[in-house]
Amino acid sequence: MSAKEDLERLVSVPPGERLSIRERERWRFEGLEMDSLRRAAVLLLFGPLDAAPAHAHSTAVPDDLDVLLIERAGTLADHPGQVAFPGGGIDPGDAGPEAAALREAVEETGLDASGVDILGTLPDIPLSVSRFMVTPVLAWWTLPSPVAVVDFNESAQVFRIPVADLLEPANRYTSVLRRAGTIHRGPAFTVNDLVVWGFTATLLSHLFDELGWAQEWDRSREIPAPLPPGRPEDARRQ
Repeated sequence: MSAKEDLERLVSVPPGERLSIRERERWRFEGLEMDSLRRAAVLLLFGPLDAAPAHAHSTAVPDDLDVLLIERAGTLADHPGQVAFPGGGIDPGDAGPEAAALREAVEETGLDASGVDILGTLPDIPLSVSRFMVTPVLAWWTLPSPVAVVDFNESAQVFRIPVADLLEPANRYTSVLRRAGTIHRGPAFTVNDLVVWGFTATLLSHLFDELGWAQEWDRSREIPAPLPPGRPEDARRQ
């Protein structure tokens, strides 16, 4: 089965028959008033790798498979400096989360929307700090187009990461966030000299598990959740 077929299979499973992140990470969302959260969507865009080769090899996925990510600007109020999927708030004029995720991706990366095939959505995920209810939208890049930062007030960089490098056990860690006297731990990846953690890493880790792509990795290897320059420890966001 191809990577695209794996993704299509995942979104075709009825919601009641698959374990959502909300069920796996229930402790993160305790006490949230779901009806008060703002709606948002992110685009999980997979496709054929660009000219930069993968550094690792995986038996679960082709070496020429990648995913589109951005590094958010360090001046943003929500999740500053973090590696993220393209996406943002769902506007009244959007036809739904799929349209919103694709629109935001075009605005942030300049990709050509006509080359993107929307496969479907995953269950909504609430974010406790930024107070968004996020719909992950899975997509396949049928005709990849050039991407770059469109607005440096929003993004610091745009890049495509080989999925094999994310799956490489040597690139996987447990992130440690100390906030208000509490320690939070979650999955993390190291790519492009950056640490992918928080919501993005949790969603990637969950997705890889559900797809059967994940390799065994050492969860005892810890890495601090990074802060943007000048941010006090209690300002860390997930």
